[in-house]
Amino acid sequence: MNKLRITWIKSDIGYAKNQRGTLKALGFHRLNQVVEHQDSASVRGMIATVKHLVKSEEIDNGTA
Repeated sequence: MNKLRITWIKSDIGYAKNQRGTLKALGFHRLNQVVEHQDSASVRGMIATVKHLVKSEEIDNGTA
């Protein structure tokens, strides 16, 4: 199964509280932090909520 590498690239100051909560739910604590999650519909939905604040890329977990 593929993974997603998500990088927090823009501050959440001035954005809605639900977007700040989404960043916390994704596991972010500070700007420019990188987290990895399993690719799933729920994670993709959270990324879509904060797509203007994060950068995401698919990575292969190396099992072939």
